[in-house]
Amino acid sequence: MTPGHESPAGIDGKDSLLYRIEDWVCFVSFILMTLLSAAEAVVRVFLSSGIPGSSGFLVHLLLIGGMLAGMITTRTGEHLSIALVQYFSQGKIRQYLHCATNLLAAFIVTAIGCCGPAFLRIALMGDLIGFIPDRVFASIIPLGYITIALRFARRTGLKGRRRIFPVLAVLLGVMVSFPAIAKFIWEYDIPAWAQGIGDFLHSLVLVIKIPALIFLLIGALAGLPLFVVMGGLVLLLLESAGIPVDVVPTDIYSALTNDSIIPIPLFTLVGFFLSESKAGERLVSTFRSLFSWIPGGMIIATVIICAFFTSFTGASGVTILALGGILYSILVDHVKYPEKFSIGLLTSVGSIGLLFPPSLPLILVGAMTEANVFQMLAGGFIPGIILVAAVIIFGIVISIRTKIPVEPFKLSDSLRSLKGSILEILLPFLLITGYFTGTLTLVEIGAVALIYIFVVEVFIHRDIPLKAVPRVFIKAAPIIGGVLAILALSQSLSYYIVDTNIPMELADWMRQTIESKYLFLLLLNLALLVVGCLMDIFSAILIVLPLIVPLGAAYGIEPVHLGVIFIINLELGFMTPPVGLNLFLASYRFKKSFVDICRYVFPFLIIQFVIVMLVTYVPVLSTFLAQFF
Repeated sequence: MTPGHESPAGIDGKDSLLYRIEDWVCFVSFILMTLLSAAEAVVRVFLSSGIPGSSGFLVHLLLIGGMLAGMITTRTGEHLSIALVQYFSQGKIRQYLHCATNLLAAFIVTAIGCCGPAFLRIALMGDLIGFIPDRVFASIIPLGYITIALRFARRTGLKGRRRIFPVLAVLLGVMVSFPAIAKFIWEYDIPAWAQGIGDFLHSLVLVIKIPALIFLLIGALAGLPLFVVMGGLVLLLLESAGIPVDVVPTDIYSALTNDSIIPIPLFTLVGFFLSESKAGERLVSTFRSLFSWIPGGMIIATVIICAFFTSFTGASGVTILALGGILYSILVDHVKYPEKFSIGLLTSVGSIGLLFPPSLPLILVGAMTEANVFQMLAGGFIPGIILVAAVIIFGIVISIRTKIPVEPFKLSDSLRSLKGSILEILLPFLLITGYFTGTLTLVEIGAVALIYIFVVEVFIHRDIPLKAVPRVFIKAAPIIGGVLAILALSQSLSYYIVDTNIPMELADWMRQTIESKYLFLLLLNLALLVVGCLMDIFSAILIVLPLIVPLGAAYGIEPVHLGVIFIINLELGFMTPPVGLNLFLASYRFKKSFVDICRYVFPFLIIQFVIVMLVTYVPVLSTFLAQFF
């Protein structure tokens, strides 16, 4: 998976003002969401009751912030997409693909946006969120998607007479959504001629369904953002099934007003405050002073630090990009580890923290499998420890073989460096205490963590100037927007899949075809390995997991065990050639060829594969701790 980095052409003063307004409204939405969640925790702890109506405000602030983050992500060209387009050169082929995918995106997103007014008129009842009608909040859905569509049209970069093509793409999107527009205008008293147009569109879709699906697949491989692929797929499937397409905004509204996903932006922001500060340098100094007297001590420090960062960001790429430079310098230049080993290690441990709380992927898996989130977080702990221990042991062996010198332990240095990083080190312990004592909800823990790390990095360590805080929020917005954009449309796709009974039919077919549970698990590992190569972890959870859950139930696999299998396989996929995400990020970060990175990471790939097999076929590793929650 890869985001693009092209900037929109022709940014003028008006654009700049609009962008600043978007940034600040998004920024304020997340701030209010954080403060309200924290206030809810304080009031509930001391008064045993929450703030009246706070949940309604929270989820609608999430809706506003999430949609604006999606608009910002489109503006910066950082929506998640399959990375095969990178194999083309920077010449005309890549330009044509860029233009074509943006035209297709403009068409599909326009169709989704134009379904929004019918949703506002018919699906919402005008309930008050405090003193504000829900329609006021929900109006961000059509406005946001239309804005995103226009930005895709603009990103084609076509000029002169060729500008007609993005205009036609937008108009075609309006035409496709005509049944929803008609419902908005006439509600249920739709004229016969308008119904005739709807019938014609339905007949047309039935004829072109298969070619359109193939075209969408080609678009996905060419770099079409995954949320757009999902949107086009949903529109196509709904229309061919005779289901009104205006249910899509309803599902988007339902997905983005779900309080279970509020922790996603909160913990993502925590991760960015850590990565934008000097927390990484302080932690490196601390763990180096604590472990450098042990053979492989710096390996222990590296693995623990990377696991710590990734557990908060939920994105392995952030860890590689934020910590790769400083850790590489220490391992290669100061401690004198071989360069190949060091790069392989840093590439592989970029995703090693995904099994530790407060891992966003585990939270999402818990929600998707309807398993208890606390059980899911507990279930990942032992497999995560085993994976960390395996990498550390391998690192110690390499340290001994290459005769890496150890440094004498100096208590004064250790205490001094520990004093500098103690506030960051305390963070996971505070969160774990809040989680497992039941004192705080997951949303409240995310808010408390964000406020805590904000105070630590801005006011105590002063790594981030107060005036630079909005910049941290805006740097995090593309990741938040990219994930929530996929999540919003995955809701519609999931509903369609469930309504058509596809998962159960697939489960029945698998049971008839493959009787052995262990053979099924092996095939599942292989399938998830491919998924991990091609998709980011959030997309995989939201798109693929709903298909796998019924299969797991059919073979008697515990939901927690299935969730851990899913995550640890995706971790392996991130470092698996030919398209593992971590391989490309490492190539970029360490300025090495892709082939070299693949060679360097191979030993760690084997180690992680062995751990994946162990976790897959020994379910007690995942279920032992979960049984206590």
